[in-house]
Amino acid sequence: MKITLKINNQVYTTHIDADESLLDTLRKLGFKSVKKGCDTGTCGVCTVLKNGKPVLSCQILAARAEGHDITTVEGLGEKADEIVDAIVSEGADQCGYCGPSLVVTTYAMKQELKDPTIEKINQYLSGNLCRCSGYEGQLRGIKKYMGVK
Repeated sequence: MKITLKINNQVYTTHIDADESLLDTLRKLGFKSVKKGCDTGTCGVCTVLKNGKPVLSCQILAARAEGHDITTVEGLGEKADEIVDAIVSEGADQCGYCGPSLVVTTYAMKQELKDPTIEKINQYLSGNLCRCSGYEGQLRGIKKYMGVK
């Protein structure tokens, strides 16, 4: 089946299988920042933004993404750099596998939360798993980016 997707403000037309996940379509289109981890919706490394909200791309059929704005970390540009700089400044430069999903989720959180607290940040990030660390460095960097003391 042929679909048209708007990804990072660019239009892509591609052929997909009826049961193809958005994750697989994004990777096929060259968006390698969208990682394939568990494929069951539990690890969060496939997170992208759908109409500005974090979603697990392994749990969405590609055909269901048609007509929606999809954003990957590549589409955040300088905003992604700001988030990464804040995280790295706190010593949280690990393997990087979960990094893109953490960045897009943090970006969405900054847009959504009007009065962020450490509790709200922890809750918002709960679906992003990191196998390298205990999240302390990442959380310090994200708190810095969010303006939470």
